[in-house]
Amino acid sequence: MKTTINLQRRKLLKYTAMGIAGAITYPSWAQTGGFVRVNAPSADFLPDVEIELTMNTADVAILNGDKTRVWKITGKVITGPSEVLDNNEGTYLAPSLRFKKGQKVRLILNNNLPAQSILHWHGLHVPANMDGNPMYAINQGETYVYEFEILNRAGTYFYHAHTHSVTARQVYSGLAGLLIVTDDQEQALNLPSGNLDVPLVIQDRSFDGQNQLVYSAHMMQRMQGFLGDQILVNGRPDFVLPVATRAYRLRLVNGSNSRIYKLAWDDGTPITVIGIDGGLLAAPEQHPYVMLAPGERVEAWMDFSGRAVGTELSLRSLQFDVATHGGMGMMGGGMMGGRGHRGMMGGGMMGGGMMSVSTLPSGSDYPILKIRVAKKEQGDNILPKTLTPIPALHVKNAANAANPRTIALSMQHMSALLNGRSYKMNDIQPDEIIPVNSLQLIEFDNGFDGGMHGMMMNMPHPMHLHGEQFQIVKREVNSRSSDSYATVSSGFINGGWKDTVLVMPGEKVTILKPFNDFKGLFMYHCHNLEHEDMGMMRDFLIK
Repeated sequence: MKTTINLQRRKLLKYTAMGIAGAITYPSWAQTGGFVRVNAPSADFLPDVEIELTMNTADVAILNGDKTRVWKITGKVITGPSEVLDNNEGTYLAPSLRFKKGQKVRLILNNNLPAQSILHWHGLHVPANMDGNPMYAINQGETYVYEFEILNRAGTYFYHAHTHSVTARQVYSGLAGLLIVTDDQEQALNLPSGNLDVPLVIQDRSFDGQNQLVYSAHMMQRMQGFLGDQILVNGRPDFVLPVATRAYRLRLVNGSNSRIYKLAWDDGTPITVIGIDGGLLAAPEQHPYVMLAPGERVEAWMDFSGRAVGTELSLRSLQFDVATHGGMGMMGGGMMGGRGHRGMMGGGMMGGGMMSVSTLPSGSDYPILKIRVAKKEQGDNILPKTLTPIPALHVKNAANAANPRTIALSMQHMSALLNGRSYKMNDIQPDEIIPVNSLQLIEFDNGFDGGMHGMMMNMPHPMHLHGEQFQIVKREVNSRSSDSYATVSSGFINGGWKDTVLVMPGEKVTILKPFNDFKGLFMYHCHNLEHEDMGMMRDFLIK
């Protein structure tokens, strides 16, 4: 079955005159840039928070010396408290947005870039036409109006460009930011807040001799996913976080295009995990390290009260086995994994040219950030023994309990595929149609069965499903991959609510996902952004 987009209606909305009412309600549209609305605000939607976001080019000081040309989103609060938005001035990061469950939000997106773009609200449960599907991309000079209620529980979410075939380049250039939700349950726990609640967005980038972003579109880079040669945290290199002798809530976000992190404290202190993609866990968990793939988030509790002022501690990404990440050695050693030279792609934000080799191969050991205990301070935060209740989903309640939907992940003939299919708009197949308000059992098979998508070209794939969060039922790994898998297996958090799950080579991950409330197209894809742009993305039609 195929779906169609009503292009005539879209063009009608696109070119509708703004009129006097529009100019009064949104004076900046009339006075700065002359943006043309693609869709209109709803007369019956009364927002608690209204924010105008504008995408522009900008020059930002990232490294010493020349400023770096980036694509920067800036925001302005029209309705609501000013603290709902932080523009992260002086960095390339998009504004951090903070909402409360139950709030009605209107976000007005103006595109002032020399390219089409659209934003996806990663992890949020919103209507299909508010989700940022690439078919809604707007041109330079156009505006898209998002309206939705915050239905998600408290958690660390984020948003980023989701433009067909150029998502990786646009996110890499700066079009991504944090979106944090709170609710009454979370606030009752007395978790560290204010300056003790620290978001840490981890990304890798490469720069040329003039401090300009370098991005390679070489086919081998696309097959492995782009790997930069510097780690940035919150848009800064060599990041140092000064802390007091208090407990902190650290919100770790993997905002990289393809890099997978194996996060651990360098002194061997276990990582105490209190939350993941979809918010707080039922109870804290301790792990020797945590695996964090692109699109995933983890919240860690870290208490520095027993450490002397002047103490330093590093968060590192530890070595893990990449031997099964591809028969050609694309994800570490061999052709793509040795030490390389910067600037091989020629330079410029949008890059191109020759193949690049990152000086930080995937699976190697390198520092992420440094923490320095800067002052002594008494705190009253105590790690709760229990956090928030999480109702368990049950396989017996799935509409397809006896017939799971299997999605085979494969890299073949320089293509990244789902069930042997590449992404196309308006290409819904019968097995991609799902009844609304149903619970679905889904298997992601990354060479577990050794079939046509078997071991030769297997790579890790962080699989992201738009819409409602899901729960992991089980992980299975075949015997050929068990030794490599052992180097990462203790870093998976399998409880709680997820929207992105890392599926390793030779592994099958089974999940239960609700498809409630909203009909329409919702995407599922690999969150290795180069893989996504190569076609490892499809749509479910919820009807």
